[in-house]
Amino acid sequence: MVEGLRDGERTVGDLAADLPVSRPAVSQHLGVLKAAGLVLERPQGTRRYYRLDPIGLVRLQGRLDTMWGLDDVGAVVAAPSVEAPVPAPAPPVAPAAGPAGDDRRAGKGGGKKHKKKRGRK
Repeated sequence: MVEGLRDGERTVGDLAADLPVSRPAVSQHLGVLKAAGLVLERPQGTRRYYRLDPIGLVRLQGRLDTMWGLDDVGAVVAAPSVEAPVPAPAPPVAPAAGPAGDDRRAGKGGGKKHKKKRGRK
């Protein structure tokens, strides 16, 4: 939906023609994007034209940058990249031994044995 509005204003019918969803579904999605402040609507006669709101997109980018800790992403992008060394893989860990005398994990049947009770049916 956002990609479809990237190049300018479009109607619901125009957007729906390029998407595998119905016109009502496109309208519903545009309503959500409009409520979120990411899309602007311009009525003209019986049609409504939708376009991306650049101010809303900048606000969204700021929120995402803050959420992901990228507040100063411009300084990071401008700085020369230094690749961090790749840590060596950890050695394999042997399975932990059970408590002394507990051979159940070793498959030696050290657990309790149950007797079948015979009774009346």
